[in-house]
Amino acid sequence: MKSLSLVDKEKFEIIEKKVPEISDNQVLVKVAYCGVCGSDLDRYFKGKVHYFPITLGHEFSGTVQRIGSNVKKYNVGDKVTAAPLVPCGKCEYCERGEYSHCAQYSFIGSRQDGAMAEFVAVNEENIVSVPSNVTLKEAALIEPLTVALHGVERLNMSAGSDVLIFGAGTIGMMTLLSVKALGAGKITVIDLNEEKLDKAKHLGADVIINPIKTDLDTYFENEDNPDIVFETAGASQTQLQTIEYVKHLGKVVFIGTATKDVNFGPKLFEQILRKEIIVTGSWMSYSAPFPGYEWEASLNYISKGKIDVKPLISEVFKLEDKNVPFDRMINPKLSSIKYLYEINPN
Repeated sequence: MKSLSLVDKEKFEIIEKKVPEISDNQVLVKVAYCGVCGSDLDRYFKGKVHYFPITLGHEFSGTVQRIGSNVKKYNVGDKVTAAPLVPCGKCEYCERGEYSHCAQYSFIGSRQDGAMAEFVAVNEENIVSVPSNVTLKEAALIEPLTVALHGVERLNMSAGSDVLIFGAGTIGMMTLLSVKALGAGKITVIDLNEEKLDKAKHLGADVIINPIKTDLDTYFENEDNPDIVFETAGASQTQLQTIEYVKHLGKVVFIGTATKDVNFGPKLFEQILRKEIIVTGSWMSYSAPFPGYEWEASLNYISKGKIDVKPLISEVFKLEDKNVPFDRMINPKLSSIKYLYEINPN
């Protein structure tokens, strides 16, 4: 089979590899589409992988090509996506159904070969069926949608709650779609990119703010503070502003990964106490029974038309384009949301 393999830092090669063998409890997936995740950027640009060569890719969809002898739930030809986490199933956290906290996990596209290839071997328990009215292109965006939905579900969000979202990247947009589907009140999105803000408005944001053009301190002096703030940008400044702008007795969810030190001054930190804010983090997208309600719910939202992920697909590439989508993702002049590799679309 053909594989887009990362052979060294910033070096992709198209390699002919043997089609993966599957165990009795595995499924061979013929990959249709595979997304490029922000977490893949460090693997490519900084060489942060467990070994070379490796096939990246953990956001994918496809059809069942072959099944192991013990597989009962799936048949050849079924449309599927898959959860990329491979938990050990034996540790304290796995026994509690908290799979994201497994210390002995593997991960498709990170600790084992992923889906930027024509075929990928997946454990049966990781496979998720795709409804007939959901396209394989849409299904390739399920994994990032589950990440956003998991973050939203970290809190009991009452219908009508006013929501502020920092960041209009993939997870920010997915968070917007999720809270809208769950009946949020006023939804405000803050980002530095005007084109992404325009897209957020198109997807259902009630208010869009570019802090270069609008002073946030002044804005929130004259507007009601949000009940819930989701931080998806991973920027130290916005991670501090979540505490500053959430209302008293409000809630904060940190989804974006920090890239720099986040230094709370004593007055700002005291706001957590004075406001009695609930603050939580969110990591990955799994619950019991594995892989979790997030996966079925995400597909259900798309299938029933409550969430439309199609506008988030910026461009589709071939494996032969190699690093082109990676280079575009770090170009600040571009307003991309999600890039996909198209591998076996039919």
